[in-house]
Amino acid sequence: MKFAICQELFEGWEWERQCELIAEIGYTGIEAAPFTLASTIYELSADRRVELREQAEAHGLEIIGLHWLLAKTEGLYLTSPEAPVRDATRDYVVALGEACADLGGDLMVFGSPAQRNLLEGVSREEAMGYAAEVFAGALPRLAELGVSICMEPLTTNETDFIRTCAEAVELIERVESATDARNFLLHQDVKAMVGQETDPVPELVHRHADRLGHFHVNDTNLLGPGMGETDFVPILGALEEIGYNGWVSVEVFDYAPGAEHISRTSFENLQQALAASRENRAS
Repeated sequence: MKFAICQELFEGWEWERQCELIAEIGYTGIEAAPFTLASTIYELSADRRVELREQAEAHGLEIIGLHWLLAKTEGLYLTSPEAPVRDATRDYVVALGEACADLGGDLMVFGSPAQRNLLEGVSREEAMGYAAEVFAGALPRLAELGVSICMEPLTTNETDFIRTCAEAVELIERVESATDARNFLLHQDVKAMVGQETDPVPELVHRHADRLGHFHVNDTNLLGPGMGETDFVPILGALEEIGYNGWVSVEVFDYAPGAEHISRTSFENLQQALAASRENRAS
């Protein structure tokens, strides 16, 4: 597996400075939040995309993809009953995919709870249909670009739509029935799984191994992996057991200890947990 970090933690830092520190710590990937790069993805010029990619590559980093896809946007909503809003959302997701490919990435994590929560008068079943329509409309173009969307279940504290891995898989299967594209995958987030699911994270990793496209590591205290009470040894062990060779990205929500301390401590904790899981399996 490969380790990346979600860079909104460094918002306000120059991109070059972000890349320099992230690479120095030992990460090899950087996962970008579009709102830190431009007001909207349409305003992120082709030249700027090339510049961001080249600066990251100069430090030995890959821009692996995007997350917080609809954060700080206006007029977009995944589960809106209004067709023009869904069409605009589909088009924006496609534009995000084009930017993702230009940056060198191949995955996009759909979280954005504020743009997917159930609106008044919209049932869960209706919302599933609206969301499936948006994704089915975007995925063929994203497939041409080599980009996948990874659906992120979130907790009840964050959303009332898609809160478990099983619900995400239900949506994925619905989309698969509507399009030949097979680039709609499951995203798993440790904080969300610990806070929402009834089964242990390692069990969920094994159960959904065939759908897993991306993985976020964080702790229930909103800090980085190993900075709270969650035991990451069996979690990383489970990822190795299923042969996961994708990215594991650090995503935090409490920035109080400072970006450098969080990013460095998270990476060190991941390395220690990975070594311990390997030692456990070897013994």
